[in-house]
Amino acid sequence: MDGSDGSLEPRRMVFVTVGTTSFDTLVRAVDTQEVKEELSKRGYTDLVIQMGRGSYFPAKSSGEDGSLNVEYFTFSSSIADNLKEASLVISHAGSGSIFETLRLGKPLIVVVNEDLMDNHQSELAEELAERKHLFCARPQTLYNIIATMDLDALIPYESGDAMPVAKLINRFLGFPDD
Repeated sequence: MDGSDGSLEPRRMVFVTVGTTSFDTLVRAVDTQEVKEELSKRGYTDLVIQMGRGSYFPAKSSGEDGSLNVEYFTFSSSIADNLKEASLVISHAGSGSIFETLRLGKPLIVVVNEDLMDNHQSELAEELAERKHLFCARPQTLYNIIATMDLDALIPYESGDAMPVAKLINRFLGFPDD
């Protein structure tokens, strides 16, 4: 597969998503020179950032000087194609984004937004990280996670059968078993 610039180097894209919210601290973290250099050192060629409602605009780059090609956008009707094309996903801790990425079998770094009150999302991200399905970071630890991550250590996520849980809930609510 050729790179998008006509070179023989394959395109290896990092896709960053913040969902529909504003998560400028994550966008700022991936826009640092040290993070971009580490991604480039690890063989990634492109950085595509979905920045949501954020007010911080990352620096675009064509990548012609050997650095990452950096692009960004605010919203899209669907990020499914971006997720499918990605070699690595860096995401906010929304359960939809997490599980969609894991179902596609993509390596994932979930960055917890510490500014959210009552952040149940961090519990989900930390539990899945403990089970080695993904890496969990904070904006200030993102560089260290990227620099030390071993993608081969990740265990593929296999979604379970939700029927026993649904039956238990139905029984609890007083609905008859089918």
